[in-house]
Amino acid sequence: MKDGVLPHMLCPGCGIGVMLGALLRSFAELDYCKNEIVVVTGIGCTGKADDYLNTNALHVTHGRALAFATGIKAFKPGLKVVVLMGDGDSVTIGGNHFIHAARRNIDLTAIVINNFNFGMTGGQASGTTPGNKISSTTLYGNPERDFDVSALACVAGANYVARSTPYHSWALKQHIKEALTKKGFSLVEVISPCPTNYGKSNEMGDPLKMLRWLKDNGVSPEEYEQLGESEKSEYFAIGTLCNRNAPDFNTRYEEIRAKASNF
Repeated sequence: MKDGVLPHMLCPGCGIGVMLGALLRSFAELDYCKNEIVVVTGIGCTGKADDYLNTNALHVTHGRALAFATGIKAFKPGLKVVVLMGDGDSVTIGGNHFIHAARRNIDLTAIVINNFNFGMTGGQASGTTPGNKISSTTLYGNPERDFDVSALACVAGANYVARSTPYHSWALKQHIKEALTKKGFSLVEVISPCPTNYGKSNEMGDPLKMLRWLKDNGVSPEEYEQLGESEKSEYFAIGTLCNRNAPDFNTRYEEIRAKASNF
């Protein structure tokens, strides 16, 4: 972490700090050199995360973090590229880039803090705000269906997808390490409702109660599959949700280039 950047700007109960701690421990335990890492961020609370990291960093426009990260990886495949995004940056404004980064299976590690709203700009509904929940733009309940970020990555073609929470911080670190060392597109989704906007609006209590909610409502994939449809709206699966070994984009590109050179 950079010198002189603490105390941080994050609200009490925000999971971004826990995610950053898990990411930094992962870098250290994998013995990564800071010069071989590029952290790409967009706009929003999660987009400020690069301020605290002493690595190469690129802070870009809203919803475009994965597009810039794809360019970095295509130009210098040897770099370890990590993309830190909120749910607004990743699958709301940046949804198309998210789908195609997973489809291409580009060798990136995406970490998405899913706080269920646009937290920095006033708590507006995002693509992951659950149905019927309150936000500053859905005062009587959200009429729209929410995205399942992890399921979207799985069906689009990601090689590795895992979901965790700030409560399950050590498991989160392990998922990040697995994502960093997995070839192809990797996603770690971190369920962490915004305590300042979403939590207060939906009467979830103080940050401690919200942390307990994460503990009680995060269940294993096996337990989640046993729930009825009505119960699934109150719980979410945590753990490794997808793990495959399809060739990543650069591998396929080099194979095609080798074929072309034979003509």
